[in-house]
Amino acid sequence: MDTFGMLLDGFGAALSPQNLAFALIGCLLGTILGLLPGIGSTAGMAILIPLTLAMDPAGAIIMLAAIFYGGAYGGTITSVLLNIPGEGESAITCIDGYQMTLKGRAGVALTTAGIGSFIGGTVATLALVVAAEPLSRLGLKIGPPEFFSLVLIGLALLVGLVGRSVLLGIISAALGLLIAMVGIDPVMGMPRFTFGDPHFFDGISYVPVLVGLFGLGELLATSGAAAPRPQAPTLRELIPSAADARRSAPSIARGTVIGGLVGLIPGVSSAISSLLAYSTEKKVSKHRNELGTGAIEGVAAPETANNSHANAAFIPLFTLGIPASPAIAVLMGAFLQNGLTPGPTLFTEEPELVWTVIASLFVGNLLLLFLNVPLVSLWTRILAIPYSVLRAVIFAFIVIGSYAVSNSVIDIYIMVAFGVIGFVFRQVGLPLAPLVLTLILGPFLESALRQSLQLSRGSFSIFVDRPLSLAFLVVAAAILLASVFSASLKRKAGLPTDAEV
Repeated sequence: MDTFGMLLDGFGAALSPQNLAFALIGCLLGTILGLLPGIGSTAGMAILIPLTLAMDPAGAIIMLAAIFYGGAYGGTITSVLLNIPGEGESAITCIDGYQMTLKGRAGVALTTAGIGSFIGGTVATLALVVAAEPLSRLGLKIGPPEFFSLVLIGLALLVGLVGRSVLLGIISAALGLLIAMVGIDPVMGMPRFTFGDPHFFDGISYVPVLVGLFGLGELLATSGAAAPRPQAPTLRELIPSAADARRSAPSIARGTVIGGLVGLIPGVSSAISSLLAYSTEKKVSKHRNELGTGAIEGVAAPETANNSHANAAFIPLFTLGIPASPAIAVLMGAFLQNGLTPGPTLFTEEPELVWTVIASLFVGNLLLLFLNVPLVSLWTRILAIPYSVLRAVIFAFIVIGSYAVSNSVIDIYIMVAFGVIGFVFRQVGLPLAPLVLTLILGPFLESALRQSLQLSRGSFSIFVDRPLSLAFLVVAAAILLASVFSASLKRKAGLPTDAEV
């Protein structure tokens, strides 16, 4: 009853005109950003973090969260209409979604994706409501050794899913850790890696780093792309038939379960959920022989899994303080920038804010359903805006946002430097995800390690003497070894790795 009462209070706050407006703005921006190939919700969230510093913390988190799960649907539109995934997790949707477009059934595909996304996201948010309190209480029992080992699980999962070379993932993660170490040593209180510049005593702000890597880096990488010219479906073409509903219902149910379960695992991207959902349909669907030729199951399953994953990813963030993906890591950065630390203590220190944000997830998913299906025609016209105009507007936001963090030109230089780094990473195939996660998690990882060693007087045996910590370490090692072995087999067979699908 306490949980139900707090959720009702959260709805009261989430439905206030101000927070409702923030959710609406976030859903619109997320859809637009997901719609634009090469931009994405992660970059959009990173760019807009500085603009939220003057906002109420609850409103800022609500808007950024809405951008995150709104982007998950926005990428579907280009996948279906243009065979161009706006987001990586929408790539698998291209297979059947674009074939449906060629058959004149684009509207049905987009409506089915919208309904599936709503169902998957809502069910995953219900799971968050049920699991939040028990998991947060469990989290309060986790000490520094357990937390350190738990973070290693997330990093092991991420490094193993970044592509053909685990070494490249480790290089990226190491760079993120090095950046996170700039500033004042948390134990000794002495400056390190600051080059004598007081500006770096508080460390390198992750906002200009994220804005540079994702925002400017994407702009540089997509320079010269042509603006597509899609055809908008009519209102009549948006309505699925009864047969479509019967065929898509089991796929939506399976996609909800798959996305929700995979979304709980730190470090696994929603692209994996989409792939697993599609692969499941290939094995169990009654119409599996039609997949690849425009089957509605090929849209319903991955799109439902995609949004179910996006909402389930909030569970480890809220309850354990572990970001489950680069986008969630950026959102965690927004929490920290607003003076909030995600994790079990958040439910006791800021219960009103937490339940307001959780309630807003229900509201946002409903807004997405009512916004995106009727507005498909509008979204397709946005793609016709010249890319040169879009890039100019985005670049202006990038520069202003980086400067606004601390009103320092140095942050603009940092943003430009990491924009170039992000561009180079894309060109040489180095993954950005490990860098982002270790950049955000680095201070927490170091703090947990140093605290653990202080408790044990410098002995690393504390990590294996405590059963829960040892169990986490074994799981992390097993995941890393399995990832290396799997990547090796796929390279030998010439198959794409999970991150490349």
